[in-house]
Amino acid sequence: MKDVGKTLKEAARRSFAEESSRAAARLTTEADRGSLVDVGFATIDSPFGPLTVAATRMGLVRLAYPGEKGVLEELSTRLSPRVLEVPAKLDRVRRQLDEYFEGRLRRFRFDLDWTLVGPFGRKILSATARIPYGSVASYRDVAARIGNPRASRAAGNALGSNPIPIVIPCHRVVRSGGALGGYTGGLDRKRFLLRLEGFLQ
Repeated sequence: MKDVGKTLKEAARRSFAEESSRAAARLTTEADRGSLVDVGFATIDSPFGPLTVAATRMGLVRLAYPGEKGVLEELSTRLSPRVLEVPAKLDRVRRQLDEYFEGRLRRFRFDLDWTLVGPFGRKILSATARIPYGSVASYRDVAARIGNPRASRAAGNALGSNPIPIVIPCHRVVRSGGALGGYTGGLDRKRFLLRLEGFLQ
């Protein structure tokens, strides 16, 4: 009898967990449909581990590497407290990142939300977004593209605070002498991305 009772309790626990999961999924879907979510986020697998991606109705607003702290707090403070995990909202981003990491995608095709970027940073990151796949440019080159070749240090600072790495390819910016320079995700990730794109062997 004890075994039967234990089995029934486990079945009831599983049933409750499944029903709770379905209810949470329905709530998330209805909240997104009813415009109750300003920022939807999801976790996406990558060669680096789980990436956190977030989007508003305007487009992708944040991509965070594993280990970045305070991402959701940043979103709720700087954008809106109505932040909810909505994986379906990020399906297009997930598919394209998967294709990129498989070497099958050279250009991302989804909208971006620049809200987390100031005016100067947006100019720098917009210029960076135009560096072709498999190519690099120097910090000075990027600064020159916005009409201020002496602003290479400021350009480096703007690239260091890029809220959407990989998609806005700050890994394609290197020092004038050919050294890799810095990277917000760490130099190992920068090398990985440049090898993936065929620039490094």
